[in-house]
Amino acid sequence: MTSLQDAATPTLGPVRQTYARAEDFPPITRAYTQVSRVVRETGLLRRAPWFYGLVGVALAVAFGGAITGFVLLGASWFQLLIAGALGIVFTQVAFLAHEAAHRQILVGGPANDRLARVLVAVVGMSYSWWDSKHNRHHANPNRVGKDPDIEVDTISFLEEDASRARGLRRLVTRKQGWLFFPLLTFEGFNLHFHSIRHLTSRGPVKSRWTELGMLTVRFALVLTPVFLFLPIGMAFAFIGVMSAVFGVYMGASFAPNHKGMPIIAADAKLDFFSKQVRTSRNIRGGWWATWLMGGLNYQVEHHLFPSMARPHLAKARRIVRDYCAANDVPYTETSLRRSYAIVIAYLNDVGLAARDPFDCPVVAQYRRV
Repeated sequence: MTSLQDAATPTLGPVRQTYARAEDFPPITRAYTQVSRVVRETGLLRRAPWFYGLVGVALAVAFGGAITGFVLLGASWFQLLIAGALGIVFTQVAFLAHEAAHRQILVGGPANDRLARVLVAVVGMSYSWWDSKHNRHHANPNRVGKDPDIEVDTISFLEEDASRARGLRRLVTRKQGWLFFPLLTFEGFNLHFHSIRHLTSRGPVKSRWTELGMLTVRFALVLTPVFLFLPIGMAFAFIGVMSAVFGVYMGASFAPNHKGMPIIAADAKLDFFSKQVRTSRNIRGGWWATWLMGGLNYQVEHHLFPSMARPHLAKARRIVRDYCAANDVPYTETSLRRSYAIVIAYLNDVGLAARDPFDCPVVAQYRRV
């Protein structure tokens, strides 16, 4: 019986990507009903206002400290330390925005939406763009054609996407596992770009002008002091470091959750419990991992109960894990370090589809060793 597995992905030799179908996952039709009843009776779906109040105060103090440090340091290259700190704080705000969007913080749905919209704007993103994208991911994690998080965007997550790469992207794709974390230094700019492109697109956009106004104020408040009080070169370095830290921190927190887990065929019919548990990966570490990753370390429980407040996820983990053990459902949990190794190996294996068609497969395999 499998109760807890440390996700294992081969790190040597090419691995052919396969799509999981319904017959690969025996249906657990009543699983979610049974588990959710226990979770509800245990009180784990209640709000945690005291926790989020403390988080909000901590973030306000962190911003205040960063601003004070910026003013006191003046035109010094030590400002790059402030830039890195701001990248970390903005990522923590993004975690809080994620929780508000899932209605974990406040009681009412509209109140959570308003809070999420403000917090996402603080980060420099469009809430309407991110929320639509993230909701589609939650509905169909790792499902071909339905999960936007496995669509190609510089990095290819599917072999057919990798095989179609051309030019510079082909060169990147062939070594995309090793390049994944370096590329994340540009992810902050990428998120800003997609947000602005979404808000300025021709199609209908909910709260377009509200979000454009909020983003304008956000970028003005961030960029004006930097370029006003720092030399031009130092100012660009400040923005670059802040965005790089933000991008790497965000990507390093979200990547371990699903990358390298089963890819679901587009036509597969799966029950909710199997779909969410088998495509998600938890990260060990307890309280420090929860703070570091904003609760994303409990990805299985988050996908089963997206409105569950962060402090309750650890207790829900024990309930879900025990149920999986009793019903022979694989429950994937591994260390943070091991999860990164899995992600790198998986992306490199997918990237093999973009190799030169005239390369010798045998020679290519030995090169990887």
